Amino acid sequence: MSEYAKNKPAGFKNAIEKVAIVGAGGTIGSHLVSALLKSGRHTVTALSRKDSSNKLPDGVHVAPVDYSDESTIVEALKGQEFFIITVSPTAPRDTHSKLVQAAAKAGVPYIMPNSYAGDIEQVQLGIDTLTGPPAKANREEIEKLGMQWISVCCGFWYDYSLAGGESRFGFDFDKHTLTIYDDGQTKNSVSTLAQVGRAVAKVLSLPLFPQDENDKSLTISSWFNKAVYLKSFVVNQNEIFESVKRITGTTDADWTVTHENTKQRYEEGMALVKKGNMSGFGKQLYSRAFSPEDPSNCAAKAQNELLGLPEEKLDDATNDGIELVKELQKRPERMSS
Repeated sequence: MSEYAKNKPAGFKNAIEKVAIVGAGGTIGSHLVSALLKSGRHTVTALSRKDSSNKLPDGVHVAPVDYSDESTIVEALKGQEFFIITVSPTAPRDTHSKLVQAAAKAGVPYIMPNSYAGDIEQVQLGIDTLTGPPAKANREEIEKLGMQWISVCCGFWYDYSLAGGESRFGFDFDKHTLTIYDDGQTKNSVSTLAQVGRAVAKVLSLPLFPQDENDKSLTISSWFNKAVYLKSFVVNQNEIFESVKRITGTTDADWTVTHENTKQRYEEGMALVKKGNMSGFGKQLYSRAFSPEDPSNCAAKAQNELLGLPEEKLDDATNDGIELVKELQKRPERMSS
């Protein structure tokens, strides 16, 4: 049954104003915070370890928590209207569940789970890469506890994946080497970190519910227990390589290029993961996503136009990715996809 703003009690604000986030200083979290602040419509509260050295932007409220003490998380989340979770894949496995349970106890109605990746409806890809089942379990737990979720389907983060080493888009900028999957022609839909931030801020800046049954305008409730779909580009590795050469002023002669079979590379990565060596995780994830039979491409579902997201230029994003290489070398890895 549809909910309408007209049926809400007196004093009801038909908007999300108070947003809490875990991982505000991380790779994706920092872009979400930046976009939310830029919208001017939200009070952003960052849950942060008491001993954290993360520098957060001006305007962010910091709520110090002890993640081993649930009561501190519950206290930090009281009064919050939307909770964004971004956590590292290296975080303890029960981290997400602890955060969701604390949010339920604090009375937070809506959650964005830690899933900023490919299409949640592309089930086999999720199973093959080990990402689908835990993400599905996270969404089901949110619903079971009486809350609603909005997930983000954006594909790989373009700039981060370009900067993230050979196991991702295949580039090692220090050694000037490139590993191309198969013939490099398989396309993925990908999004820049900034575009993900913009999409989330756009959704959370909409009215919460339609005013009444005649109100057909876009609302946050349109996405309850669904995913927001977006993209920046639909590209293959060969196109990325051409962009890299343009930005760096290099030619084929400056790079050592090797080709690897995606199926074989996936199996090698998965074998490492099964031995407990997580260096194989990125290897199996990206090679499987670039599999020609079932690539990660949700471009057909992208809601860019609906959300008024800007068109981006590939070379600009490539330049950002190359700049990010230097930044990643300076800090420990914090990512959520």
